[in-house]
Amino acid sequence: MVGAHPKWGYVDQPPFTPLLLRLCADVFGDTVWAIRLPGVAYIVAAAFLLALIAREAGGGAVAQTLAASGVLTTFVLVATHISITAAPDLLMWLLVILCVLRAMLRGRERYWLLAGLLVGLALYNKHLVILLLLTFAAGVLVLGPRKVLLSRWLWAGLGIALVVGLPNLLYQIANDYPQLDMAAALAENKGDEARVTLLPLQLVWLGPLFVPVWVAGIVTLLRNPELRPVRALGLAYPLMLVLLFVVAGQPYYTVGLLAALFAIGTVPVERRVTRRWILAAGAAVNAGFAILTSLPVLPVGVVGGTPIPAINQGISDQVGWRRYVRQVADVYDALPEQDKPRTVLLTGNYGEAGALDRYGKALGLPDVYSGQNELWWLGPPPPSATVVVLVTQGDPGRSAAFGSCEHKADLDNGYGVENEEQTARVFVCRGLTGTWAELWPSFQHFD
Repeated sequence: MVGAHPKWGYVDQPPFTPLLLRLCADVFGDTVWAIRLPGVAYIVAAAFLLALIAREAGGGAVAQTLAASGVLTTFVLVATHISITAAPDLLMWLLVILCVLRAMLRGRERYWLLAGLLVGLALYNKHLVILLLLTFAAGVLVLGPRKVLLSRWLWAGLGIALVVGLPNLLYQIANDYPQLDMAAALAENKGDEARVTLLPLQLVWLGPLFVPVWVAGIVTLLRNPELRPVRALGLAYPLMLVLLFVVAGQPYYTVGLLAALFAIGTVPVERRVTRRWILAAGAAVNAGFAILTSLPVLPVGVVGGTPIPAINQGISDQVGWRRYVRQVADVYDALPEQDKPRTVLLTGNYGEAGALDRYGKALGLPDVYSGQNELWWLGPPPPSATVVVLVTQGDPGRSAAFGSCEHKADLDNGYGVENEEQTARVFVCRGLTGTWAELWPSFQHFD
């Protein structure tokens, strides 16, 4: 929805991913497969970059092939399939790390300029690349080589990053740093969970069988004399974990660096594991598990009886949207005809709003609004809207905005798959207690 409203930034994310998906829909048609196209490109590009990183670290054909297989892993498949901002962010991290390797291992300092350009561009998709810069810089201060911090090419690269990313940064300043508000909301809503799951989930993102490989990558960076100029990357990972624990950051924020460590770890694995069938079998098993748990390959009628929805929320959250929209449409269709022209839809989250916006027009549904994150800025509804079909997991009775709300339906995907919408209810609310301009601020929420 937000992609239809181009801006330099949004409350919950920078503009790149929403605008790219909107472009794909405009060029290739408003279909699900159209918005899957970037994910395919991300997978191919990430495989290529992982192979290049392995080669920079001294890896041969086996190491590069094993490194490329790192895209057939849990988090990478999830992120690319559902086209979240973490997918292009992974590419940007790998590109920046590749530039760092070439600048520091080969002495080609002009790569700092390209790294700066990439950092500036990355800010238009996600601001997490700053986390990589901070932890790598801290690693350099601790392990060296500190002389790199005096490089004019490095500082020129930072200048390029600042200039390229300036419009996005100015958006943050002009709008009172909405990304900080979003980060605070995530810390409040998911902070405790993030801290508890931070370490366990590191073992899952690339698959359990690949854990020894990325651990080998850290050890190699810290011990191999040939990689001494970039050993700060090995320290950056534990520093990143500590920082994420302190700020209650999400556990997946490490994946870009983790993937690079995995690629570097394939080099000692290639040298020490002489039975290539072991590597092939391990990669195949790891990929099979990742595909099964990360992609909707099982029939929807079967998946609810498996532990997969509990393992991967991304699977369960893809189930039932057309049915949910149909159930909301049934409530709208049952309204008196005189009410329909003055009715709007209001949802508790962006998933519901997006589904109703995507599938509801064909069913004759009215405009949809939501108070969550950036969608709040697309409101308020028009003054003529005096009837609201409300979709929410909460209790509308706790809101002072309506005189009455009548419970009309419970959403049910019909497959027994537990997801957030299975707890949602549909209400018809009337009797606004003020104008929408007065009431709309009370609907705003970040999470």
